[in-house]
Amino acid sequence: MFIRTETETVLYTRISKLEKEHQYSRTRTYALFRCDNCSAIFKRLKGSMDPKRLNNNYFHCCLDCDSKRFAQKKGAERRTIWDLPVDSELDISRL
Repeated sequence: MFIRTETETVLYTRISKLEKEHQYSRTRTYALFRCDNCSAIFKRLKGSMDPKRLNNNYFHCCLDCDSKRFAQKKGAERRTIWDLPVDSELDISRL
């Protein structure tokens, strides 16, 4: 589940050619999620994600959980909801 976005600013120091120290900052934006499998809170860089996935229409899984096993479990739940056999040709996402 998508919770919110957070920004983090980090200050760095570099030395110029003339041996003077200069400070500069970098800002990163993180998206904060709650895992739909184990309910742990985790964050990911917003720039590395598809912007369409920053809502609750998608399931989110942390790095500690097996995402493929989680997806299989969600598929089985959908089949039981619609009472379709496994070898059905119907696409359950369109129903």
